[in-house]
Amino acid sequence: MKLFDFNPTIRVIYGAGTLVQLGALIEELGGKRILVVTDPGIVNAGIVDRAVTPLRDASLDVFVFDDTSENPTTEHVDVGVAFAKAKGDIDLIVGLGGGSAMDTAKGINFVLTNGGQMVDYRGMGHAEKPMLPSIGIPTTAGTGSEAQSFALIAQADTHEKMACGDLKARFRSVILDPELTESVPKSVVAATGIDAISHALESYVSTKRNAVSCLFALEAWRLLSLSFERVLKDPSDTQARGQMLVGANFAGSAIENAMLGAAHACANPLTANYGMAHGEAVGLMLPEVIRFNGETEGELYEGLGVDALTLAGRVVALKDVASLPTRLRDLGVNEEKLPQLAKEAATQWTGTFNPRTVREEDFLVLYKAAF
Repeated sequence: MKLFDFNPTIRVIYGAGTLVQLGALIEELGGKRILVVTDPGIVNAGIVDRAVTPLRDASLDVFVFDDTSENPTTEHVDVGVAFAKAKGDIDLIVGLGGGSAMDTAKGINFVLTNGGQMVDYRGMGHAEKPMLPSIGIPTTAGTGSEAQSFALIAQADTHEKMACGDLKARFRSVILDPELTESVPKSVVAATGIDAISHALESYVSTKRNAVSCLFALEAWRLLSLSFERVLKDPSDTQARGQMLVGANFAGSAIENAMLGAAHACANPLTANYGMAHGEAVGLMLPEVIRFNGETEGELYEGLGVDALTLAGRVVALKDVASLPTRLRDLGVNEEKLPQLAKEAATQWTGTFNPRTVREEDFLVLYKAAF
């Protein structure tokens, strides 16, 4: 059994209608002037009003920053920090939305409290000063950002993703309310859901895996594989939506206690160069990475009750139900660009934790297989 250091500090509240507990959680943390970081879609869906109106009725000062988008960049963080500074004396942050909103909230917290630029916090543990207490409320079952101490922020000029982590950046409390996922479009359910599945499967075999991460990853896979097809076929299936939300959170906890692998290393250059949705890019590469790993590490996935080829086939079947893309060529990727993508993938941090060593030439093989 491998050494592990399990440091659970995030309170997680699950259940339909638990958004109403937000005010009590803020009171417990001493918040009076609240920055809510979200995105326009969440505002338009009425979720921000549901969260904010009771807070304002309780005489709290609440400021909504909604200038975030998918794959947030350092520019989004900088604009958010300027917004927060203009409001003065923010003492608590709420990340409300998908992974992008929650990552942006964490990014703003870094720079607002510790100064400098987002790049200063690349890696782990570079925030020397205390950070503001924060609360995470996911509205999609996907990234599991609410369970992690890392903010994934891309450089505005190069779109290179940076993992900026610190235990102080963790949300103090998390609300998992399946009612908030009711209005999510099917395409987003598909992309975020396959992302969560990839988190469970990659963290389960990561070289950093341990008893704790495997515990979370196994239960995440069980919940996600049971509910993914159901929620796509019937969005009104509250039980399935709840299982997806908890499964994504557990997969995020698995990442927090282990790491990811080559599918994510392959996905980041695709997102940076072609603007693909992160989940679509990861899902496209995941079956190829599972097969690649299984060629030399045949017993990797036996704890899931399947071999690598069977598992890859299961992932492909889930993607088919979700109508997710299966070939790079169908997404505008030029074959002559594959060597450059492989070169970029070889520099990705997540690839270093893949159970089978992945070199630049291996990434090229993976991209060609997915082409």
